[in-house]
Amino acid sequence: MSRRAVVIGAGLAGMLAAAVLSGAGVDEVIVLDRDGLPEGPEHRKGLPQGRHAHLLMAGGLAAMEDLVPDLSLRKRLLAAGAHEISLSSGMLALTPEGWLRRWRREGPVMLTCSRALLDWTVRDAVLEHCPVEVRRAAVVGLMGSAARVRGVRVAAPGGDTELEADFVVDASGRGTRVVTWLTGLGLTGIEERTVDSGLVNATRVYRIPQGAERFPLTIVQPDPYRSRPGRSAMVLPIEDDRWMVSLGGTRGGEPPADPEGFLRYTLALPDPIVGRLISGAEPLTGVHLSRSTSNVRRYLEKSARWPDGFVVLGDALGTFNPVYGQGMSVAAFGARVLDRELSRAGLTAPGLARRVLRGTARSVDAAWSMAVSQDLRYPEVRGVRPGLADRVVTAYSRRMMKAATGSYAAASAIWDVTSMRTPPTRMFRPTALLAALTGSPLPPLTGAPLTPGERELLRGLDRTGV
Repeated sequence: MSRRAVVIGAGLAGMLAAAVLSGAGVDEVIVLDRDGLPEGPEHRKGLPQGRHAHLLMAGGLAAMEDLVPDLSLRKRLLAAGAHEISLSSGMLALTPEGWLRRWRREGPVMLTCSRALLDWTVRDAVLEHCPVEVRRAAVVGLMGSAARVRGVRVAAPGGDTELEADFVVDASGRGTRVVTWLTGLGLTGIEERTVDSGLVNATRVYRIPQGAERFPLTIVQPDPYRSRPGRSAMVLPIEDDRWMVSLGGTRGGEPPADPEGFLRYTLALPDPIVGRLISGAEPLTGVHLSRSTSNVRRYLEKSARWPDGFVVLGDALGTFNPVYGQGMSVAAFGARVLDRELSRAGLTAPGLARRVLRGTARSVDAAWSMAVSQDLRYPEVRGVRPGLADRVVTAYSRRMMKAATGSYAAASAIWDVTSMRTPPTRMFRPTALLAALTGSPLPPLTGAPLTPGERELLRGLDRTGV
């Protein structure tokens, strides 16, 4: 008997889910997306954060390559111009507790490129190796009942049409209508939580100046501890010899959209290094703003009933403030849970969908806690205020970060968690606990840990006089 699966959304989560399903004995995998998909690495409307900085952490990349080893995503991305950045030595990072040192020892890496390149590379690889069909269509509802989903309803000029399926995955992203769709099946009372710091992202792309091709990724992190709006900036290398420069400001500290204001914003940060860098670089675009940045958690796994044949992955289950670089990895972890459960039980096994949902929720919760524990501290945040547990975790995390400015043991624990190679419990292992308790054995740095060559290059680029 022929089996069909439908995936809603052709973004990263959707294409990874499609790859998993195509390798699990599904005869026909159809991916539906309301956007017309570009034929190359170009921005599309359905990705509200697509023009801003994205970091593919080591844990997320490993999950993607585990799912479909033949795709060689790392090699494809590097060949297309993505950059591999070492968290231990390839970054200049000013944290609320001071500058992090750069260590000569090995550490986890991340990939940097435009989101358009990443999505296109994944989609191209999946379509090249897997029997998956992508169609342009807007899903308006689910078919079936509270016991089992049996397909989707699709908008059409003459009225909605039905597309039957044995399995449906909602990977439609931040704008999902999954709660409304479930209500149509008689499933109500879904718990949702939103924490909105009012973050605005502003991004501009520059040509990398000659000689600066290997300049470290540079980031000035926001400070949630001073009862002021959080302000941040990042310079990261992307494909085609370009720098993507992304600013972020929470409510009351939003970055401006005009080029002159964009530069002034960088120079007013606790360290003006980002502004000094870009003041001597050629801008290639205007300033793009985005306000779709709130943390939203849909606790679908807590529903008293859940239909077989229906799974929710990626941003449709939980979205996070993009400054923390977690969303793409969490999407990959969800697809890996789907792969694991399908290999154990098969597509139509009773309870499969709920097991996938609960397994996926664990990685969503870890990312949610990391993002929300920071965002809750900004003034004028909208959402639940921090409780005692939040304050305890924040105090410990802050102590760990302060130790990391001069302790390799503390820094490596933070790298492992932020790279999403290990769960947050890594921060409570004996070596990490000892590092947090004893603090940094080295004095704090008074400035960015630049090499002599990097310092000279920065002076040559600086047009600000700061």
